[in-house]
Amino acid sequence: MQRMESFKSVIHQQQIKLKHLSARIFNEKSLILSQTTPYQVIAEFEQTQIRYYAAAQKRYKEPLVFVAPLAINMAIYDLYPYRSLIQYFQGHGFDVYLIDWGRLTYRDRHLNFLSFIGQALPKYIQVIREHSQSDEISLHGWSMAGIFVLLYSALNQPNYVKNLIVLGSPIDSYASGRIGKLYEWVHKNIDRNKKLQQRIYNGLPKRFIHSPGILNALGFKILDPKGWIVGHIQLLKNLENKKLVQEHATLGNFLNNMIDYPGGINQDMLFNVWLQNPLKHGSIQLKNQIIELKNIQSSLLVGAGRSDQLVTADAVKPLTQLTKSSDVTFTLIPGGHLGLMSSQASSEEFWPMFKDWLAQRSTHIKNE
Repeated sequence: MQRMESFKSVIHQQQIKLKHLSARIFNEKSLILSQTTPYQVIAEFEQTQIRYYAAAQKRYKEPLVFVAPLAINMAIYDLYPYRSLIQYFQGHGFDVYLIDWGRLTYRDRHLNFLSFIGQALPKYIQVIREHSQSDEISLHGWSMAGIFVLLYSALNQPNYVKNLIVLGSPIDSYASGRIGKLYEWVHKNIDRNKKLQQRIYNGLPKRFIHSPGILNALGFKILDPKGWIVGHIQLLKNLENKKLVQEHATLGNFLNNMIDYPGGINQDMLFNVWLQNPLKHGSIQLKNQIIELKNIQSSLLVGAGRSDQLVTADAVKPLTQLTKSSDVTFTLIPGGHLGLMSSQASSEEFWPMFKDWLAQRSTHIKNE
C-alpha cells in the first residue's frame, strides 16, 4: 500500500512538471506576472507615455521619477507583484512617475541623446512638476537612462532635480573590465586614421547603425550567456515549483521583447560614450554643445552592481568626483547589470537603503 501511494505521488509530481513545462513552452502569457500595478497615463507624446503611480499614503512632497533606458520594456520596474520597485516606493509614501519611451522603430532612427535630454525630458519633467504640484523631483536613471538623467541635469538649468540617482552607468568606460579594454583598443586604432575617425564617429548613416529589438535581445543574452543557461537549468530542475516557472516566464518575456535602439542613439552611446570615453573627464560634446557634469549640484546616489560585467563598479565610481554636489553616496548593489534592478538580493539589501537615503533628502508631508 505504501509503495502504491509513493508511486501515485511520483506520477502526480511528474504530471505537475509536465503541465508547467507545457504552459512555459506553449502558453507563456498565462504565467507572466509583470506590470500588474494600476497606473494613470497623465500625458502622451507620440509613442511616449508618462505613467503615474500614486502613493498608498503620501508622505513626501517630491515625487520619484523613473526614466527608463531604451531597448527595454517597462516590466523591470514592476516585475512581480511581490517584488516590484514601483510598489515598494508607493508603499513607503512616494508618488512615482515612470517615463515609458514606447516602442521605438526604424522610423525613429534619427533620434539621438539631444533628442531625449534637450527636448523630451525638459518637457516631460515640466508635466510631472505640474501634475505633482512639486517644484522639485527625485530623478532615477539606470544603465543608459543614467546617462540621460546625468546629461539632462548638467545641460538644463534650473533642472529641478533635488535628488539624482544613477545606477550602472558607464562614466569611465575603459575601466569596465574586458569590454572596456576592448573599447579602448578599438578607439586607439581608429584614432590613428583621422579620416576613418571622422567617418565612424560622425559620418555613419543612421540607417546602418539602427539596431532592431531582436538584435538587442540577442545581444543582452550574449553578454551574460552563463546567467541565461543557468536560468534554464534551474527551470528544468524545479518544474514542480509554479512560482519559479512563473518567474522564469516573466523574466524571459522581458528579455525576449526588447525594443529598437535608434541609429542616432547608437552613434552617441557606442561611438561617443563607450569608445571615446569623454565622461571620465567630466564632459561630453554633442554636436556643438559641450555638457559638463560639474553643473550638477543635486544630492547624488551612485550605484554599481557587484557582479556587473557590462558596467563594472570601476566604470561607475568616478562619477562621485565629477559633480559639484556636496552630498554624494556610492554603494555596491547585489547582482549584475539586470539583477541590481530586480533581484531578490537587491530588493532585500539595496531597496531599503535607497528608500532611507531618499526619505532623508525629501520634504516630509505632515498628515493632518
